[in-house]
Amino acid sequence: MRIREFTLGDYVEVASVWEQAGITVSVSDSLKGIVHKVGRDSELFLVAEENEKIVGSVMGSYDGRRGWINHLAVHPDYQGKRVGRLIMEELEQRLKKIGCKKINLLIEYDNVKVIGFYENLGYNTDELVFMEKWIK
Repeated sequence: MRIREFTLGDYVEVASVWEQAGITVSVSDSLKGIVHKVGRDSELFLVAEENEKIVGSVMGSYDGRRGWINHLAVHPDYQGKRVGRLIMEELEQRLKKIGCKKINLLIEYDNVKVIGFYENLGYNTDELVFMEKWIK
């Protein structure tokens, strides 16, 4: 298993892993949106490869105060094989290296099956109200 930084050439394969893992691909996940993300903090967008095939990915970000986890996805054939743990450990190390003290993540209601995974990594539930607005 190899963990490395995402490149734009990975986009189609990563988007496929997202979809197969049940992640909804939104407007901000378009190639244009990902180009913008990579231009900001490419070292926090990671992929996991097995035999030159992308089997997992995670988009991390850091706003100078908090780290964020987005779109952690593992191909269904590789779930339960420590891919998610390995890629998260690498991202956490990278965030720590740049001074991040706290990492946040959001879980959609239709994906609550992953709560145990994150709890095993030391994440705790925080009772918050999440709001959003898409700017058009």
